[in-house]
Amino acid sequence: MPVERSRVGVAREPAGAAPPLLASRLAPAAPPEPVLLRPRLLARLDDATAGAVTVVTAPAGWGKTTLLASWARAAADDRAPAWVSVEVGDTGERFWAYLAAALRAAVTEADEVAPVPDRPPRPDQLELLAAALAARDRPVLLVLDDLHRITDPAALTGLEFLLRHAEQRLRLVAGARTDLPLPLHRFRLAGELTELGPAELAFTDDEVADLLTAHGVALPAASVRRLRERTGGWPAGLRLAALALRDRPDPGGWVERFGGDQPEVTGYLRQEVLAGWGDQARELLARTAVADAVCADLADALTGRADAASVLAGLARDGGFLHRDDSSPPWYRCHPLLADLFRAELGRLPADELRDLHERAAGWYAGNGRPAQALRHTLAAGRWDEATELFVARWPDLVPYDREDAAAPPPAAPPDEAVRRDPELGLAAAAERAYAGDPVTAADRLREAVARAATLAAPRRDRFRRLATALELTLARSAGDPTEVRGAAERLLATRTEPGPADDPRAGTAEDADVRAVAGTALGLVALDEGDLPAAAAAFEDALAAARTAGRQRTELVCASRQALLAAVRGELRAAERTAREALAMPPCRGWSCRTDCAHAHLALALVAVHRDEPEEAAAQLAVVGPAETEPTGAGLAALCRARLRRDAGDLAAAHRLLVAARDRLGHRQAAGQLGHWLLAAEADLGSARGDPAGARALLADRVRAADPPDPALGVALARAELRAGDPRAAGYALPAWDAPPAGDWPLPVRLDAGLLEAVLARRGGDDRRAGRILERVLALAGPEGFRRLFTRADEEVRDLLAAHLDTGTAHWSTVSDLVRSADEHSGDVPDRPVGDRPAGGGGPALDEPLTERELTILRYLQSILSNVEIAAELSLSVNTVKTHVRNIYRKLSATRRRDAVRRARELRLI
Repeated sequence: MPVERSRVGVAREPAGAAPPLLASRLAPAAPPEPVLLRPRLLARLDDATAGAVTVVTAPAGWGKTTLLASWARAAADDRAPAWVSVEVGDTGERFWAYLAAALRAAVTEADEVAPVPDRPPRPDQLELLAAALAARDRPVLLVLDDLHRITDPAALTGLEFLLRHAEQRLRLVAGARTDLPLPLHRFRLAGELTELGPAELAFTDDEVADLLTAHGVALPAASVRRLRERTGGWPAGLRLAALALRDRPDPGGWVERFGGDQPEVTGYLRQEVLAGWGDQARELLARTAVADAVCADLADALTGRADAASVLAGLARDGGFLHRDDSSPPWYRCHPLLADLFRAELGRLPADELRDLHERAAGWYAGNGRPAQALRHTLAAGRWDEATELFVARWPDLVPYDREDAAAPPPAAPPDEAVRRDPELGLAAAAERAYAGDPVTAADRLREAVARAATLAAPRRDRFRRLATALELTLARSAGDPTEVRGAAERLLATRTEPGPADDPRAGTAEDADVRAVAGTALGLVALDEGDLPAAAAAFEDALAAARTAGRQRTELVCASRQALLAAVRGELRAAERTAREALAMPPCRGWSCRTDCAHAHLALALVAVHRDEPEEAAAQLAVVGPAETEPTGAGLAALCRARLRRDAGDLAAAHRLLVAARDRLGHRQAAGQLGHWLLAAEADLGSARGDPAGARALLADRVRAADPPDPALGVALARAELRAGDPRAAGYALPAWDAPPAGDWPLPVRLDAGLLEAVLARRGGDDRRAGRILERVLALAGPEGFRRLFTRADEEVRDLLAAHLDTGTAHWSTVSDLVRSADEHSGDVPDRPVGDRPAGGGGPALDEPLTERELTILRYLQSILSNVEIAAELSLSVNTVKTHVRNIYRKLSATRRRDAVRRARELRLI
């Protein structure tokens, strides 16, 4: 029988009785029309293939195959990857036959490659093939789509061997629905693995808009966002929606009604997603759909099982349709469309079975400190008396401080007869709707309850009025009416009475602490929104104390997180960090609830990290402050943090854009007062740093004169602009008096900035002694709180000022020495070099004999006024040892005295 030759001239035997290979499995399929390219993901794949392995893992419908096919088809001919589509039922031999064909097709006639076996290879064949691949000039790109269909790990042994031994001349890109039976941890630890999951594959708002445009559908921006939220960015769901929207007369209205109960969506989910899950998993999610999110303990309570933890963790591992948060224990939330499907199934349960689920949920929530969710399920179960008791006892915990993202349908309104008999039941139903973010229905139910309360006896009537006033306060906050919020808060404070009889099960709810906590928190939030930070701090301080007295942890969290943020703004970094971490450790700050309150604590920690010059920590904290940015003050402070980080990274243009956008967003709101001045000062400071001090002066001059009272941050920014413009006299006139008694009320960062600038001006004027005295006072103020950035990221004159201060003597020698070195590192003046090497541009020749590490340490101490005896005490050395090291330092630096050694070391950039 004649021998067939492969494309690369390597002999291989004919397949014989083996079934033929399908060409369609060796080439990427055409993407669905209309084709939508996603440049951000294509670029991500281009970058990822610099490493050995790229894995795109997601459940059905997340666009894995479409993405990989688009990327493969867009590649240049000389970069086109080899392609294998894995099918259900592929054995190891069948898989390797296609793999061999793909590898043969990926090389050229000029390549000298060892024979590629048509079946799982022997070890010697693998070694030959790996060596041949390693000898190639360019790597082979191999795409294996739906690789999860290979269920036998042994079938992939040869592939894993090639990846490890081909010296990165084989680059694998795999698409899969589940984790692969490959030892990916090795590549992960080596930095050779890139992983893309549902979070990356989910469509952004812009991509949703592009998809709709490609389908000829026009939607307003709000509807585009809503569609992306309803689908969770799921590509298959979005395509189904785009197809259905083509013929809709009211596309915006249809988007609001679009959900997982749509027949085409339900069919896809059942056939492509749920079919791959076990019966137990489907049953668990169906019964837990009564709650918006579940933890394992709640799921066990709802189902009567004891294995929810492992089932939920397994379903969430692949992502896409069950998401878990990072709390401990974790909470899980279904994809919106899948949740719709399960809720539709709940609606078909017998009434008594559904009621039992709500009762189980209510009992669990009530016993685990979540009264709002307990009230919702108690009402849904029709337990009217229990709902009233829960509301009356826990009303301060039912005030919504965070937007409740409740997707489940609302419980039915209590019957008129039940509300007539107990009007407080109507208040409970109104409170549930207010907490769920439905103020219209809440207001209707509040009015109905008030109409039924006229016949209440005096003690009950007083309590009813207090609870109704608390609801009015909640609705005023929902409407964003600060005047009405203040009015309702004052009316609530006026309802304070002594607690009722001890035998009254509803007694104690009128305690002074509860009323002060709720009213004070509302007043603090209004002041914070308006930018009146001192008033907000005072209100939160009173409310926090009252909440702790009353034992209301949710209100305590709200106040503590804002107190931490305000402390960070004032420059009380230690107090801010302590309060923020205490807030984040509170039980309510876990799971999917209280996101805004937790975000404020994270924003406080970001501010602290920025002031302490910890950019990585600041960036990590800023990554989770999104909910706080829905409020004007939170958005402005977050913008300040991000702008400072961008400036420190050298991207002044990006920092400027952030500041301008933040100021534009504030506009003429009341919050634009003090916060607006800080943003303006930062913008002007950036302008002068970018070489436009005249523009900075023009931006500030009128604002400084118009500010009433004068804002010191603007004055400091103007003074710095004048100094950078070369006019120290004008800078001195513009600089506010940072050491005058009124300056004690300034935020500490502004006061420190002003003091540091005055020290620079004193040194510029030739008065080094005065500059040193001022700097010493600034260091004394900055040290206890850990401020570093204003020294380490400042202009060169500040670095010189600090360095000179080491020579003249300071009580903060170690701190100043560290700040000087950090400032040098940030400015690029300290290259990465061995001790004693000459830096580029350094004065004088390099040292013939480098300093040892111990000598370098003692050299740093020589900058101070410490004697040899004091240096020895600092380093726990003998005086004779220090003297020996000093003599060696002098010899190596060709110096005869301490001052000459220090000067010579600075010339060489050793210190």
